[in-house]
Amino acid sequence: MGFKQGKEWKGNKHGRPKGASNRSTEMMKVNIQRMINEGLNYMKEDYHRLREEDPAKALNLLVKLMEYSIPKLKSVDMEVKGEIKNKIEKITVEIKQKDDGNNNNDKENNKE
Repeated sequence: MGFKQGKEWKGNKHGRPKGASNRSTEMMKVNIQRMINEGLNYMKEDYHRLREEDPAKALNLLVKLMEYSIPKLKSVDMEVKGEIKNKIEKITVEIKQKDDGNNNNDKENNKE
């Protein structure tokens, strides 16, 4: 039995407010929240049991759960606009042997 034209409407003339959920949605949310709360009570025990049975799965679960407590880092792209005025033209590397007090050249000179 729908609304008939010409009859006076006694309900909410503006309808349900935008963003308001209906009763069945609210009931579903409450039931899901209850299930989650019950699961949280056993979560620690279940994790320890899983860690004993399959450490790889336990580690995978732990990594997935970390996403909810540790923020992900995002890469940052940097772009340099303009020119680099100072250019490196030549790099010279000089390697010297540390003098340990024994001069190797003296030993070679004494052999001659």
